[in-house]
Amino acid sequence: MKKRNLIAYAFLLPSLCGVLFFYLIPFADVVRRSFLTAVTKEFCGLDNYRTVFQNEAFLLASRNTARFCLFCLPVLLGLGLLVAILLERHCEGKRFLSAYLLPMAVPSATVVLVWKMFFAKQGLFNAWLGDFAAMLGKERVFTTDYMDSGAAFWVLVASYIWKNLGYTVTLWFAGLLSVSSEQREAARVDGAGAWQVFWRVVFPQLLPNLYTIGVLSFLNAFKVFREAYLVAGSYPHESMYMLQHLFNNWFVNLSLDKMAAAAVVTGAVMITGILLLQRLWEKE
Repeated sequence: MKKRNLIAYAFLLPSLCGVLFFYLIPFADVVRRSFLTAVTKEFCGLDNYRTVFQNEAFLLASRNTARFCLFCLPVLLGLGLLVAILLERHCEGKRFLSAYLLPMAVPSATVVLVWKMFFAKQGLFNAWLGDFAAMLGKERVFTTDYMDSGAAFWVLVASYIWKNLGYTVTLWFAGLLSVSSEQREAARVDGAGAWQVFWRVVFPQLLPNLYTIGVLSFLNAFKVFREAYLVAGSYPHESMYMLQHLFNNWFVNLSLDKMAAAAVVTGAVMITGILLLQRLWEKE
């Protein structure tokens, strides 16, 4: 047994060393820098944290990111599960599983071109609205620039769900296939309906998948930056000004003290969120 443990540790050692040297030690240095001034490197206590929490840009980015996570995660998890159930129940639908992964292969630059083509002032979306109004006998020209309005946030939400739905469906689908058909049949024989079979038999066995998908989706929600940056630059409409924009702008301005403090706060929130998900999963 000891020999097996040593072999296991030997295989884990390179990965653990990589995490230590490329993640833990640099993050520890970020924590240290969050208590120092950017130029003189003097200890300043919690001044950087007070500055961050009084910064309007940080508060705006935090609100938008929290709003984004609270809306996108339930929709993504629920929609992914629904699609996976439909695919699992219909044999023909399984052939289309790979189609849901195609958005992950689409380059960000292509997504940006689609955004501009659809949602610009002279874009296709406004043209379709004009055609629809003409069908109703109302001649009207639509010239809204959706990426420079409150609708920009919802475009970002739709893009995130579209691009991440594929792996969510795949993970849910793998979990559904792992549920024994004998258990489902036994529940039906005992008089359970379709909803009871799913809620009492299938869903409890999907909880490990729920935890994995929830954590991955939560982490990916903090990475929604490339498309928004390419389409609107460093300062997009305030509805989709996220923490990634804030960190990018502070890095360009060399505000390393504020950036370090904000990174520690963001890291603490992310770790807390993951631990809460783990705690809920363990209770179940």
